[in-house]
Amino acid sequence: MGAYPPSAAVPHHASRPARADSPWIRRWSGGTAPRFTLICLPHAGGSAGFYRPWAALTPPEVELLAVQYPGREERIEDPEAADMSELTAAVADAVAPLLDRPYALFGHSMGSAVAWELAHELHHRELPGPRRLFASGRAAPGTAKTGQLHRQNDDTLSAELARLGGTSQEVLADPGLRSLVLTAVRHDCRIIETYRPPDREPLSCPLHVLTGNRDPELGEERCRDRAGGWADLTTARTEVRVLPGDHFYLTPRRREVVATVLRRLDPSLTTGGAHTWPSTP
Repeated sequence: MGAYPPSAAVPHHASRPARADSPWIRRWSGGTAPRFTLICLPHAGGSAGFYRPWAALTPPEVELLAVQYPGREERIEDPEAADMSELTAAVADAVAPLLDRPYALFGHSMGSAVAWELAHELHHRELPGPRRLFASGRAAPGTAKTGQLHRQNDDTLSAELARLGGTSQEVLADPGLRSLVLTAVRHDCRIIETYRPPDREPLSCPLHVLTGNRDPELGEERCRDRAGGWADLTTARTEVRVLPGDHFYLTPRRREVVATVLRRLDPSLTTGGAHTWPSTP
């Protein structure tokens, strides 16, 4: 859950063209010859820009890509996906040309379910699978609690966004911005709340579960139960990291989250060495 902040709330850095001509992909960082690709999936109502600040913490060896769902920002006029299956298929179409090097998937909240579905869809297409999958702020598909928020009125939906954090009161108080945010959130809530994951064979890649200790969606206590259910979805190792914070713990803890991802992707990415990275914006 959660909503994307207005573009004015995020420092603007022009993204470089992705290696695929797709409205679904934003490229936030990467050198001339990166060795790894990190593909990030946003939360409900979120945008690719949510991951843009990660670029300041990502070395040139890693190409940082983020998925832009339809129905928000510059894709406001694009038709929305009918359900999780349609959304995942479209994302798979967009990322398929970009899997020419080892890659990992990172999804926050709804994005963790999209990442899991995407890994299975790519396997079904006989494309390379992810080296690792990072699931943030949500219990595993099939075990996560679902509701009927997409059927609720604007005030109820706004109250839920305020409860989870991640959406400023200024945005919710502005009628124009609030309408844009709630439209995207309601659409994404419908996708995740009507999503019923089919029975599938477990993945073979390691799973890394990250969450905030005060996250109402997946707090520290729920993580004790088979890593929020994620441990049952892979034959490889499952690792859990709980950081201080609420559902959007990964914003104030950005540096720790990115460092965790890089270290698990390849330990050499966080050894320092000759790298000099700018401070977090």
